[in-house]
Amino acid sequence: MRKHGEYKVSGGKLVVADVDVVEGRLRDVVLSGDFFLEPDEALGWMSDALEGQPVDAPLGALTEAVDRAAGAAVLVGFDARAVALAVLRALGRSTAWHDHAFELVETGPLHPPVQMALDEVLARQVGDGTRPPSLRVWEWASNAVIIGSFQSLSNEVDLDAAARHDTTVVRRISGGGAMFVEPGNTITYSLYVPATLVEGLSFAESYAFLDAWVIRALRELGVDASYVPLNDIASPLGKIGGAAQKRLANGAVLHHVTMSYDMDASKMLDILRIGREKLSDKGHVSAAKRVDPIRSQTGLTRAKVVDAMLGHFEASYGLARRAVDDATLAEAGELAVSKFGDPDWLARVP
Repeated sequence: MRKHGEYKVSGGKLVVADVDVVEGRLRDVVLSGDFFLEPDEALGWMSDALEGQPVDAPLGALTEAVDRAAGAAVLVGFDARAVALAVLRALGRSTAWHDHAFELVETGPLHPPVQMALDEVLARQVGDGTRPPSLRVWEWASNAVIIGSFQSLSNEVDLDAAARHDTTVVRRISGGGAMFVEPGNTITYSLYVPATLVEGLSFAESYAFLDAWVIRALRELGVDASYVPLNDIASPLGKIGGAAQKRLANGAVLHHVTMSYDMDASKMLDILRIGREKLSDKGHVSAAKRVDPIRSQTGLTRAKVVDAMLGHFEASYGLARRAVDDATLAEAGELAVSKFGDPDWLARVP
């Protein structure tokens, strides 16, 4: 059966690959697209370079073969890597947003340990193929500080201050920095996707790729949002939020983002041990000045901002809404106790 794949270069042109697979190797490779190429013969050179390549050849090997074949040819609007990605799309090893039917997982307010556990359970289900790629907007039932997987609890959090402010401290499975959240004052969302969606992207590229939709949604609301590598969403008026990511062994990618809608900066600074060293590369004196809530830039309620975000995602990629099932909640509840509520997990980094 003939296999067809397309890859659109960001800000560039479309590359199309049509291939056959015979005994585990690429055959009868035909490349096309709306790109520009000189000389014309280079298209055949690149196609020939892909003939006989193993179907499981890594992206780098395919890219190198195409690049070597292209030689001194001039490629405009695409490159050898884009050709290799189009081939991976044809083989089903790389996918696009529209290749998936996304679901919105609706849960209602949850306490911090259950939030952490549900993230892991949902990501595992997507990797196992028992749940389609999904989006979840978190609703918080209580205050929380969430520290990254590799952060030191004692270095990051003043536990006495957290107790004074009735704030539960938990550790997530992804890396990155600590976050302070209060019900109604943050917008946190998670994407649970197969690794094929980010195949061929570096970690840095995958962060921006998975959050491009929310950047567009914020701009539609009048926020001049942009992505600041590695993992920040910002505007000229200040930082809006940050992303973190975890790739599971079963082929799932968990990508989650917390953005400030409104905030109590004094409370956050009382709980988090944010030093001047961390702030020094941001060009700001205090953490309070680093975070600019969405409320101040849009004038909209949190609910309207979330509705606009979900509406944009649905218009872009489709989104079926479904309440979380009892079995998944039960599994998350057990994991919340056995792992995320375990003091040893919380304090695992000295």
